[in-house]
Amino acid sequence: MKKLANIFLVGIIIMNLSGCSWSDPESVANDGIFRIAMVPDMGGVNDQSFNQSALEGLYELRDETGAQISYVESKQFSDFALNLDKLADGPSDLIIGVGNVLSDAIEEVSARNLDKNFVIVDYSFGDKTANNVTGIIFKAQDAAFLVGYIAGMTTKSNKVGFVGGIKNVIIDQFQYGFEAGVLHASTERKIPIEVMIQYAESFADAGKGKAIASRMFSADCDIVFHAAGGVGYGVIESAKEYGTFAIGVDRDQSYLAPDNVLTSAVKNVGTAVKLVAKELMAGKKIGGKDYEFGLSEHCVGIPENHKNMSDEVYNKAMELSKKVESGQITVPYDEKSFEAYKSSLK
Repeated sequence: MKKLANIFLVGIIIMNLSGCSWSDPESVANDGIFRIAMVPDMGGVNDQSFNQSALEGLYELRDETGAQISYVESKQFSDFALNLDKLADGPSDLIIGVGNVLSDAIEEVSARNLDKNFVIVDYSFGDKTANNVTGIIFKAQDAAFLVGYIAGMTTKSNKVGFVGGIKNVIIDQFQYGFEAGVLHASTERKIPIEVMIQYAESFADAGKGKAIASRMFSADCDIVFHAAGGVGYGVIESAKEYGTFAIGVDRDQSYLAPDNVLTSAVKNVGTAVKLVAKELMAGKKIGGKDYEFGLSEHCVGIPENHKNMSDEVYNKAMELSKKVESGQITVPYDEKSFEAYKSSLK
């Protein structure tokens, strides 16, 4: 019975690895195949946003290089470390945790698996980064600044909204970058534009996102930007019902509501993880440091699709993007830098 139970347990682990055939580590250890395993945050790999972008980038890498890709989803926060441990026990060459909520689990598991390479997306351990850990961070505020400017130039009610998931340093980048972009447009148009802000305290509750956005639309907001993962489904659904605009995040989300998504603050997580994985595959040392990606690497920005805004606004946003990329404009990423930015406009 014990033998049968062990066989059953192994079967569960293999199924959780989403089709991965790493059940016999010794038989694959020297086959020359580069193996990458990923643990997404609680939004899962079908979140139409952050995690899905990461997995799509890895699948592109698979198609380009023959690398083998696997992932394990988690039902609760306590699963992160368990799943990372499972992957570390196998022949993975690179293990990726997607989202800053995995930072504690990455720190814990990497410390007891020094022979494995780990990547944490959207988090930096700073000068405490272990030699086998790599941080991938983004200048998300730059993309948020551009969509904020577009919202400010497009709004007719002169009132827009921001729905955040759970407040943290990453969502701060989106919030304050967005506010700065709206303020830039407000200054250009010489009119006051109000920004309503509310957090859902979730990255998965679409119903809550819809309720928050509906209150904002009822209060005369005509554009609402979400940086809230799965919560954003509800924001976009509300925009459809009210006949107003939502702004997507992490990827071009216009396919969710072609007539109601004004634009999206794109964060090309897939491009970033591909670039870092290729560094390791080329034999380069990636551990002990961060890779920061922004406009120059085409890892943040806005999509070319702009059917719901005027060509004039889109072209102005592109000119603004060049100023950000060149350093002429420094976009705020937290409350302190936002206050400094506001002062610079006076």
